[in-house]
Amino acid sequence: MTDLALEDRVITANGRDYRWPRRPTVVVCIDGSEPGYIEAAILKGLAPNFARLMETGADLTALSAMPSFTNPNNISIITGRPPAVHGIAGNFFYDPEAGEEVMMNDAKFMRTGTIMAAFHDAGARVAVVTAKDKLRTLLAKDLDVATGRAVAFSAEKADQATRAENGIDNLLDTLDRKLPAVYSADLSEFVMAAGVHLARTWRPDLVYLSTTDYIQHKAAPGTPVADAFYAMLDRHVGALDAAGCTLVLTADHGMNAKHLDDGSPDVVYLQTLLEDWLGEGKARVILPITDPYVAHHGALGSFATAYLPDGADLEAIKSRIEAVDGIDLVLTRDEAAARFELPADRIGDLVVTSTIHKVLGTRADLHDLSGLDEPLRSHGGLTEQRVPLIANRKVKVPAGRTLRNFDAFDVALNLVEG
Repeated sequence: MTDLALEDRVITANGRDYRWPRRPTVVVCIDGSEPGYIEAAILKGLAPNFARLMETGADLTALSAMPSFTNPNNISIITGRPPAVHGIAGNFFYDPEAGEEVMMNDAKFMRTGTIMAAFHDAGARVAVVTAKDKLRTLLAKDLDVATGRAVAFSAEKADQATRAENGIDNLLDTLDRKLPAVYSADLSEFVMAAGVHLARTWRPDLVYLSTTDYIQHKAAPGTPVADAFYAMLDRHVGALDAAGCTLVLTADHGMNAKHLDDGSPDVVYLQTLLEDWLGEGKARVILPITDPYVAHHGALGSFATAYLPDGADLEAIKSRIEAVDGIDLVLTRDEAAARFELPADRIGDLVVTSTIHKVLGTRADLHDLSGLDEPLRSHGGLTEQRVPLIANRKVKVPAGRTLRNFDAFDVALNLVEG
């Protein structure tokens, strides 16, 4: 098959069509990156590559999927569809049939395939690199590394990567790096360095890189810690561009300060409220931000879902929650499923979001905040939905279209010019 014939191919994934990559194509999810981080680094001259790409390529913004958490948005990006289609409505959910709360970090919870798998099945060489291993099995769903055309690994467990399981080995020696700590900027740098190495040496058709928001949870835009992180990202962005890739960068969610003047978290404890109103143990509040890495957010975010007891007056409870200071929105299951494009069977009777500087908790005694060594910054609500969407080539967006972060592959493969 000639190169021209390859360029003419169209791959369908989850009801959306994508052109075959004209050159190595890299989509990067910068976890937790509200636009202000990049803007601040550019103003200080610390991100010349971002500045150049945003001037000569495309400087756009997009809306994330809701809730604005890591798992639902990474899976939305790699499937090109909202949670109502792929089924991942949070990092954590309540399974009513099993009667237990479950981490949603297994591919068995996904209800559709990925863009990467569709291209891999069509003969493309693909690579998935994540910061934390919790996402690897989800993002690498249906990739067969035995074909020699797929690589999938996490920075967290880079020392354990094998050709049999990950399609690559000897990562630490190859990249000349030590295994990064989970709670560090080094974890994200490892992802970016690995992406640059793959682009230069393996020349995959399609790459997905996903970092971690450890820094964004700790530091606001324009602070020395954040600036240093984005200066690091900028170097790798420049290297990917220099490698001749089509490059699109977006984020899974933004980030905001969620604390009082004294630095303590500003929390609405929903479980406590519902127990005061309905009785102990009658209702169950689920916080979908919950994952195995809660040290930097204490499982406190701006989105929650509540399961009420049979016979509860849904509208009355909804009204009472709406009246609480710091509550942004309260929706019934059907309202939330429609407005936020969520799977109705994986959310509770009510969905609650908080205002920009508030977070939602269960009960104070159920949150371990000992790992919070900085005033809380978190995400999950509508106020963390706006994210950057940057490309190193011009992008032609149809008039009137509102871009979503899960349009990243559509932008990279269909909308870039040249």
